[in-house]
Amino acid sequence: MAGKAAVTAAAAAVGTLKGRVGAWWRSRREAARRDTGMSTAEYAVGTIAAAAFAAVLYKVVTSGTVSGALNSMIGKALDASF
Repeated sequence: MAGKAAVTAAAAAVGTLKGRVGAWWRSRREAARRDTGMSTAEYAVGTIAAAAFAAVLYKVVTSGTVSGALNSMIGKALDASF
């Protein structure tokens, strides 16, 4: 009899754990549904940040040092013997 009670208690504990995990996943799915995508303000900030990054990258790539290094690297690659 004690073995059957232990099995029943273990099954109830597993059922309770499954219920808690299921409830947690449901809450996560609901939170994800409520917060889908970016708002217009977030798009504006993201666009400005991307444009600023592009401007900085352009300045770096067109600087004399980097431009010379890129030209040298490309020249060496084109002059390589096969």
